[in-house]
Amino acid sequence: MDNNINKVWEFYTDIKHLKIITPKEINLQVINTTDHKFSQGTEIWIEGKILISKRKTWHSVITFLKPYEYVDEMLSGPFKKWIHLHKFHDLDHGQKTEVVDQIHFELPYGILGKLFEGYAYNQLRKIFDYRKIATIKNLETL
Repeated sequence: MDNNINKVWEFYTDIKHLKIITPKEINLQVINTTDHKFSQGTEIWIEGKILISKRKTWHSVITFLKPYEYVDEMLSGPFKKWIHLHKFHDLDHGQKTEVVDQIHFELPYGILGKLFEGYAYNQLRKIFDYRKIATIKNLETL
């Protein structure tokens, strides 16, 4: 039987997880992907209401992937820069898994964008709080 970290890893490296763990108000749609199971080089095109009320298209690529860690980087979309490291840690001898998200982002529009970084950070925190709850809820049913 797979331990918990493998279950979480399998869930997060399948493109379907994005729709499951994204808040409904973002109305996320996967437009295209080069592979449904993530590997280094997988490209993903999504659309949704991220940070603002207008729908935006987001194109990202998996730039690094090894067991229990991967990085997605935005190639085009609502941010000037977006690098998202996903790490998964085995806790309690396979009884629990910690999911760690490290995000480095920069908003467009120079100094004007800098003024909205606090707002963006708070919005992202809400999204990632939701993702945590949705992940736990979904994996408990598997």
